[in-house]
Amino acid sequence: MNKETLNATVKALLTKGKGILAADETPSNIGKKFEVLHIENTPENRRRYREMLFTSPKIENYISGVIMQDETIRQSLPEGKAFPTLLKEKDMLTGIKVDLGLDPLNNDPIETITKGLDGLGDRLESYKKYSATFAKWRSVIHIDPDKNKPTAQAIQANVEGLAQYAYICQQHDIVPIVEPEVLMDGNHTIETSFEVTSTVLKTLFTTLKSRGVYIEGILLKPNMVIPGLMCSDQKSPETVAEQTLKCFHNTVPTNVPGIVFLSGGQRDELSIKHLALMNQSAIDLPWVLSFSYGRALQRQALTAWKGQDANLQTAQAAFIEQARLNSLAAVGQLA
Repeated sequence: MNKETLNATVKALLTKGKGILAADETPSNIGKKFEVLHIENTPENRRRYREMLFTSPKIENYISGVIMQDETIRQSLPEGKAFPTLLKEKDMLTGIKVDLGLDPLNNDPIETITKGLDGLGDRLESYKKYSATFAKWRSVIHIDPDKNKPTAQAIQANVEGLAQYAYICQQHDIVPIVEPEVLMDGNHTIETSFEVTSTVLKTLFTTLKSRGVYIEGILLKPNMVIPGLMCSDQKSPETVAEQTLKCFHNTVPTNVPGIVFLSGGQRDELSIKHLALMNQSAIDLPWVLSFSYGRALQRQALTAWKGQDANLQTAQAAFIEQARLNSLAAVGQLA
């Protein structure tokens, strides 16, 4: 691995006041969002949608990099300019989702394992031809206290996959975004979320170290510590920010350069406020705290666009406003 290359990529992604746009939905996943708005799920409409986002005026003021999916990284503007070329001209980096989705773990109806390690090195080399400098791999941890989930086996299996992925990425000079997502689904309390997230992160960093991963050359993309969506005891943004920081101070090594949170289905305004409060509450954080949001950046823009060219400027304005608000949150400010 070339540590200087990895460090330079990390530094660029963590540019102050900027975050990462996760535009890596698979065709089937984005199709579900299109269906609600009566947009036909075709390769061309998916291309037009990403074009709307990537060509938004001043996107480069708030976004340092964009995570794409296999189809998207190969697509272009109508005149032929490839999306990665467009991003490079705007001083943004190209990233690529390299996991291949989830399978049941040992035929369990709840717990899953992420697939995609086979042939990963070859795929990374092919994506480097499209200017990819960082990658993303998502593992999912399900909480169900009534069924004693997650199991230690599920946690270990998923962090092993993340560690193998991260090591392979670094051998190809690609910065790995390591995403161990503890889902918000369910009725579990914030205390349970804290406990499970802490266990996952402790196990993750023990495994990353044992696998020889260069910790200064990764980005962590975790969930915040939040009660389950169906929990009757929802907490204030201040409590979420406090518990999340407490969890991370206990579990995340200080040499991790940056934590770029996932939104995980939070309401847009909460994902902004939680991030801002965390950045406000601690002056001497060992890591940069920023965002790597998908839905929380795109939701309003997609709803405004509706697949219609006539709505282009309105949709782009909605997207840029969300990016601006999250950019402020990344430096501890609220509009």
